[in-house]
Amino acid sequence: MSNPDELLVDIAGMVESEQSNQMSLTVVTSGAVITGRLAPETVWRQRVSEVLTDSDHLGSFSEIFTADEKPDEQKRGETDDGLAPTHLHFHVARILQGAVGIPETGGMYRVAIQDVSAWTVGDFSYSDH
Repeated sequence: MSNPDELLVDIAGMVESEQSNQMSLTVVTSGAVITGRLAPETVWRQRVSEVLTDSDHLGSFSEIFTADEKPDEQKRGETDDGLAPTHLHFHVARILQGAVGIPETGGMYRVAIQDVSAWTVGDFSYSDH
């Protein structure tokens, strides 16, 4: 989307302001279907940092994800620079490919809101049958 969907921006803003990770969302972006729960960016960054810290080969990258943490006193729906969110931060998410969700355990995805071509509230289940 060249002009990000204002409703989707509002949803992302509410996730950010309420520090909630309970909003399930499914999006289509660049032909991929991603389904899972949204997380506030600071929570998402912290979790990615933890995963990288535990890696023998990628530990040095962990600091990148915690370097720009946002202050708690931001206005509803705004980032630390006062602008509306530009990205969705998924956790426990899967890329749907046919009847399979990749990865099975869920992953951490960051999606630019302007790249979302379609979306729906809720996550899609998949079946191995």
